[in-house]
Amino acid sequence: MADFLSRTDRSVLGKWWWTIDKPLLFSFIILLITGVLLSFAASPVVADRINLDSYFFVKRHALMAVMAFCIMVVFSILKTKNIRFISWGIFILCFVFLILTPIVGTEIKGARRWINILGFSLQSSELIKPTFIVITAWILSQPIEITRLNQITLSGILWLSVIGLILLQPDFGMTFIISAGWFIQIFLAGLPLLWVWVMGLVGIIGGFSAYFLLPHVASRINRFLDPTSGDQYQITQSLEAFKSGGLLGQGPGEGMVKRYLPDAHSDFVFSVAAEEFGFIICFLIVSIYAFICIRGTILARKEHIKFLMLCILGLTYQFSLQALVNIGSSIKLIPTKGMTLPFLSYGGSSLIGIAICAGIILNMTRQRVDDRGVF
Repeated sequence: MADFLSRTDRSVLGKWWWTIDKPLLFSFIILLITGVLLSFAASPVVADRINLDSYFFVKRHALMAVMAFCIMVVFSILKTKNIRFISWGIFILCFVFLILTPIVGTEIKGARRWINILGFSLQSSELIKPTFIVITAWILSQPIEITRLNQITLSGILWLSVIGLILLQPDFGMTFIISAGWFIQIFLAGLPLLWVWVMGLVGIIGGFSAYFLLPHVASRINRFLDPTSGDQYQITQSLEAFKSGGLLGQGPGEGMVKRYLPDAHSDFVFSVAAEEFGFIICFLIVSIYAFICIRGTILARKEHIKFLMLCILGLTYQFSLQALVNIGSSIKLIPTKGMTLPFLSYGGSSLIGIAICAGIILNMTRQRVDDRGVF
């Protein structure tokens, strides 16, 4: 152990320990552990409701959390050039799965977002999400003469291909998260201001089009703007959980919201935390997400290599925006949207995708001396 903690240790793990950004590492680990603890609070009632063993989801969440931790560490140890190659492999495989999902995927609540692979239900968009950022960062950091096309145009073609398939499922929340990460990248890569306004206008037009053309989108927005226009059951229960939780909460296992919300262990796990552990714990959770966002931004600004900078910022804001969407939905700041809270919500594909995202962030923010700039 003494040798491992020594700065003279030149082993893979030794170099990893002394070059990793420990504040970010410990923040991710705290979220992972918190997610497992919250699964004990939120999952048993959900399992009982569908006639499963009370700790069915707890056991699966704990197993997936261990797997997520291992994936995160492995990705943080890999050489940067290997991150790019692996990202291409995962992206291509999951892109094929995205094509197949609307055809042979499992339909749940009117959407086809999952495909069964060897007995495992995979939401391939969760794995495409972080790898897309790595690939577009690589495209945007290459000389134009190498790509033979404008970098932003080439990345835009890739973006359209991905979100086109995701919209077929349909999954507007995932479309927003992926699009926001990509837009941040192309803005930092030097997108002309005129095109910033054009793309903003296109986004507004797209939002209005979705409202008028897609009934379920209109329904969610209408219920958000006018509570009397439709069913408010889930958000009403969620808000009641925050109200009854107060400052210190009702106590572990004493909450009631999980008995009434079908997705208490996934989409509304933040509401369970609020009711059982109170405002203070929720504030600490939000603070950790905010710290990761701020820390990632600071480290990215210090980075002189364009590829690394675009990767760090794209993934950090993608991670943070997903947390913001989930928390905002739980407290009715935005229309309800089924999206997991990173590392806290139950979900195999989500945990794996977030672990890849966190692992790459940790990899790109490592201190580099000998191999800086070598891809």
